[in-house]
Amino acid sequence: MIQQQYIDSGILEAYVTGSATDTEVKELMYMKAKYPEVNFALQQLELDMEHIAQHMAVMPPAGTWDKISDTIDELILRPEQYSTDAGDNNYQSFKTNNGPHFIAVESESNHMKVHKNWKWVLAMVFVLGKIFLGCAIYFYLENRQAQQQVQELKTELKQLKK
Repeated sequence: MIQQQYIDSGILEAYVTGSATDTEVKELMYMKAKYPEVNFALQQLELDMEHIAQHMAVMPPAGTWDKISDTIDELILRPEQYSTDAGDNNYQSFKTNNGPHFIAVESESNHMKVHKNWKWVLAMVFVLGKIFLGCAIYFYLENRQAQQQVQELKTELKQLKK
């Protein structure tokens, strides 16, 4: 029963996503060694997260690996000496005599791709928003007119009573 409560507590999810504290990690390692149910649940969660990551992965444009491989091969075959300098942000960059050298990776487009169904959903939300706005204005004006009529009727009743 303790194992199931521990599994349901969310510590396994925090560990898998990397947001667990050091004490939670130590506690998890202890529980994992002591209870096989916790170990099995952790393995299943890791597999599920891996499946999710594989299904949501975005493939790079065709030819990207070839460009990277060619550039790396070119860097390796060059006879130039590379020196490492620490930058302001403690990053190390490899510099040649000509300045910093980067591997350029080109993409096919700078535009974000949206699934076709989402385009229709957004269009419908926009149209429904306009319809609701029109209805709100119409009913506001009708309500205002009805309030004016009620005011007029009240003044007529007051005049008739006098």
